[in-house]
Amino acid sequence: MAQFEEGTTLDRFLLETTREHPEASGQFVTLLKQVALAGKLVSARVNRAGLAGMFGATGSMNIQGEYVQKMDLYANETFKGALEHAGVVCMMVSEEEEAPIFVPDRFRHGNYIFCMDPLDGSSNIDTNATIGTIFCVFRRCSGGDGRGDPSDALRSGREIVAAGYIVYGAGTVLVLSTGEGVHGFTLDPTVGEFFLSHSDIRLGEKTRSYSCNEAYSAQWDPRLRAWLDKVKEPSLGWSARYIGSLVGDFHRNLVKGGVFLYPPTAKTPNGKLRLLYEAFPLAYLVENAGGAASDGTMAILDKVPGSIHERTALFIGDRDNVEEIVRALRG
Repeated sequence: MAQFEEGTTLDRFLLETTREHPEASGQFVTLLKQVALAGKLVSARVNRAGLAGMFGATGSMNIQGEYVQKMDLYANETFKGALEHAGVVCMMVSEEEEAPIFVPDRFRHGNYIFCMDPLDGSSNIDTNATIGTIFCVFRRCSGGDGRGDPSDALRSGREIVAAGYIVYGAGTVLVLSTGEGVHGFTLDPTVGEFFLSHSDIRLGEKTRSYSCNEAYSAQWDPRLRAWLDKVKEPSLGWSARYIGSLVGDFHRNLVKGGVFLYPPTAKTPNGKLRLLYEAFPLAYLVENAGGAASDGTMAILDKVPGSIHERTALFIGDRDNVEEIVRALRG
């Protein structure tokens, strides 16, 4: 893979990378450029949410049983609008939509299926905390047109061809992998362009830092509670860092190292995070950065969802940390 200096634009990065694949049709690059465009639009709206009247909930609930925030709707419609008329996707899956989204017939020649959480952590926007967009991309099913059948999106995570997230915080950062490393691009709002700022992100084997909501620990597997009690021994030097936003916590751990835990509880025995458009993309990124992701019994990317909104437990981050947790859960 070509080497890129920090400061390289996202457009140049994508074009140079595509040159290494002469069989490419150009749809893949167009798709990622449209994702970046939608991210810029959402970033601009997030930065002026209070002035634009975008704080708070709409009063309705989505298919997940969660209250929909005004920014949820804006982000969902923005990404749909950016992608459905570009002729690059045949189907989309969104956290905010009960069923898959099929593009208009005249654009049905798109080669890809796009799965997204349009705005993770949107309830944090009223407090100016970190939020983000999470996504992954599959090729359309061979032998089919990618339309009319929700099962076209129900694939092993090993079939993902690209994944990433956009974090909207002190700055707007797009983190992306197409299977050859993980790279971060920071948006310069003065010129409206993403520039390479985190080249070839790599995780170490182990960092003594964990992220989780310990308020639920009484409902966890006792073996996991025992592991957590053990790492709190002062002589081991562990620390806790928890933002309360999946994309925010994951981004910190990807850059600085650590492990994120979202275990099953008595209330959510199958886990709470969505497999297809939350766990899959982050697992794809973390494995390409040298880390690991598991549901406690198997690698996240080896799973095959039975429905587009299937939930999962998630342990993700530095490889040694994740493997240690899995061993603890196995007793």
